[in-house]
Amino acid sequence: MDFANSLARYMVRGISTSAPRQGKRNFRKFLLYNKRGTRQYKKEQSESTTGPVFTRGVREIGYHDGQLFKVVPEMIPELIVPNLSDCKLKPYVSYRAPDVYQTEFTAKDLFDAVYGSKIADDFKHGKLDSQGNPITPSPEELLTPEEAVARARKTGSDIF
Repeated sequence: MDFANSLARYMVRGISTSAPRQGKRNFRKFLLYNKRGTRQYKKEQSESTTGPVFTRGVREIGYHDGQLFKVVPEMIPELIVPNLSDCKLKPYVSYRAPDVYQTEFTAKDLFDAVYGSKIADDFKHGKLDSQGNPITPSPEELLTPEEAVARARKTGSDIF
């Protein structure tokens, strides 16, 4: 091997895109106060003399009573997940599904859907008085405005 080739091999500059030390850091020189660790570790840390534990936006599961912290079981978050084992729906919508275009559902459409057929039947069979009111009104037609609002605000009233 001649001297020029060996010198050229060592004199070539290179650019490295990887971080030095492959991402390893010395965390002792970074002061990360109370940002790491599990809840148990933070509990042990708060009981020791190292100082307070900052929650960083996490809601507490109790309250402070003087110097003691009281845990309230009702304040502990609980995930309620429904059982969807018998559900026939898929968890996604295919991109091949056709677009659905629907006009706005107006008050006239709602009136026609609820009372339209009954008014047409009463008119055909002559069950209207001289002013156009039904002779035998349905229970929905006898509601006061307050009762109608209360019934509309009930749970499940939006299901037809």
